[in-house]
Amino acid sequence: MKIEEHNINNILIAEILSEAIIINTSQDGLDLLGNLYYQGFDKVVIHKGNITPDFFDLRTGIAGEILQKFSNYRVQLAIVGDYSKYNSKSLTDFIYESNKGRNINFVNSMEEALNVLSSK
Repeated sequence: MKIEEHNINNILIAEILSEAIIINTSQDGLDLLGNLYYQGFDKVVIHKGNITPDFFDLRTGIAGEILQKFSNYRVQLAIVGDYSKYNSKSLTDFIYESNKGRNINFVNSMEEALNVLSSK
């Protein structure tokens, strides 16, 4: 795993880069959050491919647990990926509602992630 730092208008954003899944459990999400928070980041971009597919099955509860921790610590998170393949109404609604708030955003591109996180 590599952390790439983006500095936009004096706002530090951590982009997580990895060829592997780095969040398999809610504890993995908490560990990543703690690591980044300790390094001074309060805005994070992670790519959908670095998160277990179970995250996107809301019945597992993993998404709720992880995103609640990011919200509790007020660390803004953008998850970059293509969500069009998901046919779950509950996931679509979850993404829609998340994107209306300040802390969690599901976006289609890295450019969109940086724009969202640097404007809030």
